[in-house]
Amino acid sequence: MRIRGLGVIDDAMLEFGPGLTVVTGETGAGKTMVVTGLHLLFGGRADAARVRASADQALVEGRLRLPLGSATLERAIEAGAEPDDDGTLIVSRVVSAAGRSRAYLGGRAVPVSLLTELAEGLLAVHGQSDQIRLLKPAEQRAALDRYGGDPVGALLGQHRAAFASWQRLVAEHTDRVTRARELSQEADLLRHGIAEIAAVEPEPAEDVARAAEANRLAHIDALRLAAESAHQLLAGDPAAGEAAADASSLIGSARQVLDGAASADPALRALASRLAEASYQVNDIVGELSSYLAGLDADPGRLAEVEQRRSQLQRLTRKYADDIDGVLAWAEQAQARLATLDSSEDALAALAAERDAAASTLADLAAALSGARRQAAERFAHAVTAELGGLAMGQARVSVRVRPRPATQTGAVLTVGGERVGVGPDGVDEVDLLLRANPGAPDLPLGKGASGGELSRVMLAVEVVFAGSDPVPTMVFDEVDAGVGGRAAVEVGRRLARLAAAHQVLVVTHLPQVAAYADTHLVVDKAGSRGVTRSDVRRLDGPGRTRELARMLAGDMVDGRAAAEELLAAAAREKATVDAPAAAGGAGPAAAPRPT
Repeated sequence: MRIRGLGVIDDAMLEFGPGLTVVTGETGAGKTMVVTGLHLLFGGRADAARVRASADQALVEGRLRLPLGSATLERAIEAGAEPDDDGTLIVSRVVSAAGRSRAYLGGRAVPVSLLTELAEGLLAVHGQSDQIRLLKPAEQRAALDRYGGDPVGALLGQHRAAFASWQRLVAEHTDRVTRARELSQEADLLRHGIAEIAAVEPEPAEDVARAAEANRLAHIDALRLAAESAHQLLAGDPAAGEAAADASSLIGSARQVLDGAASADPALRALASRLAEASYQVNDIVGELSSYLAGLDADPGRLAEVEQRRSQLQRLTRKYADDIDGVLAWAEQAQARLATLDSSEDALAALAAERDAAASTLADLAAALSGARRQAAERFAHAVTAELGGLAMGQARVSVRVRPRPATQTGAVLTVGGERVGVGPDGVDEVDLLLRANPGAPDLPLGKGASGGELSRVMLAVEVVFAGSDPVPTMVFDEVDAGVGGRAAVEVGRRLARLAAAHQVLVVTHLPQVAAYADTHLVVDKAGSRGVTRSDVRRLDGPGRTRELARMLAGDMVDGRAAAEELLAAAAREKATVDAPAAAGGAGPAAAPRPT
């Protein structure tokens, strides 16, 4: 991944390897910009304040390695991205100093929302902000649902659909009951309009046809005179006898004259042929004029009938629409609306029965969802408590309480198992993560039952348990080990290394005990020149790792070197026991799609 012009980082290239990658550096060096860059790369909110002061824009660019045929790769290709032959995709995000943001995937400009969509299947970020969020009951319920996997997720989806259907029926029944008089008045108006239109029986586009007919009848004498005159000019006036000159006879005579001499000149022969065509056309027009004259309605009462019909149609267009087609559409819509306005006792009883049936279905789903949550809560509490045993909190116990949501006067209420409870799209449960710090101590909510250091360890244990059940291939931990030290810090590193056996894991840390477990170690260096601070990111080799761990341990590379070497050797031995089962099972971190 390349970062340019982001925060204190001027231009840096990061090489993320498989397994566990750690990022270390002094405070203020810009370690968090690595996580910020990943956030941007996968659709995070663009913040112009993050753009380096001396730069016009910030750029984050990375290469995604995805298995051929994976759903994520297929979605990217569907959006127009063009992968390389090995399935890798170049993804980039540009944020200008003015706050404008652009995203590119596989050489194509794409909406930022597409990067967010792809991130859901590729990347999970666990940080201190997530820890704070997990102190909220609603977030704890959502986290438990995620941990519960498909058994909880499937029921939750069904419950949400059933809740929406029930709410719609409740709202419709309430609306009909409270607005019965108003709805009855509206229904009467609709029935009157439908009946008035039905009495006239208008035909589609009849108003246009009647207007044209009325215009023709109003000018019938002028039309007859024009047609008769044209007919006489073309065909002659029968009353004048053979002496009358007409166009048809004159054209015929001209043609005969030309035909007599046409054999001597092709040009004259062509003109004679054209006169023959003109004669045919004139005869056709003469015939059509005769038919037109015969069809002219001489009934003086017809115009009155048409005007009366137009008056009927105009009364409809004044009240219901601009034209007759619109009137017919209004009648159709009114008929459909009328079907929904029945507020009779029978209609209300039928709607109430449908509403109650939906409530019964919802109650069954809510009960099943609560049961699935309790099963997941038991597994989750056991897993977190086991993690705490390795984080120097062996006496602590975590429990997850799934309790009914209290019914309120303002919220939706449902009867489940004979008890009235509050219900929402996410069910009828409130979820609380509780901690018993020592034997004999009461179970208290996390925010009240733990000190600062204990809370960090509990939250880390929660994150590790969540991560173990998360299907995404790449996980990012941003200083979730704050407040942890000593033997517990070694256990943090051991657990992250265990996750890295099946995932690509990126950790921003200040703990040397965690950094010692790294497969890839990146360090962020800060330097200043002429009052300008710049940071760079380097990949450390063996000696470089020893020096960095010595600095983290003692701040003095000489005094801390031996301790750093011992820490690295112990981590290597521990990792060998972690990696061996993964290698034997044939699954390694290199098989997972990951950003590089």
